[in-house]
Amino acid sequence: MKTFLTSVSYTFYLLMTVSMGVAGQALAAEPIVIELTQTGCQFLKPEHGEDHGFETRSAADCKRLNANTSEQRQADAKVLELKAGDYIFRVSNRNVPYELGFWLRGAGLKRLTLPSVSGGGIHTGGSRDYVISLKPGEYLYSCPLNPTPDYKLVVSQ
Repeated sequence: MKTFLTSVSYTFYLLMTVSMGVAGQALAAEPIVIELTQTGCQFLKPEHGEDHGFETRSAADCKRLNANTSEQRQADAKVLELKAGDYIFRVSNRNVPYELGFWLRGAGLKRLTLPSVSGGGIHTGGSRDYVISLKPGEYLYSCPLNPTPDYKLVVSQ
């Protein structure tokens, strides 16, 4: 199923690239895949791979937990640094007992001008691909369905 979704996502990406006016030009290399794993109330990668073992049965549990831990976790979180280009963010749900999602958007006022991608539908043990062409700037990513801190992503030339 994961391979099928990846193929569908990449095919959609290619069709969108051609329809946006680059027909006749050489296509760029395949997008780079960034793997992100969610556990209860967190993404592992920005938290240095450490699973805090947060017990959660609903988004409300994460909201309560984040009220006490989010500020410090954001301060300690590793900033994801990438070059401008095409990416597939492959987001997986490791043992969270409810549907998860992903939201990547520009930080601050850049939220209005930088590209963004979002969606849900990531069930326990599953994953989903999010295709995006990133421009230089500062971004945030999180999961509103499994409320996580807003993690930072910086894209350079």
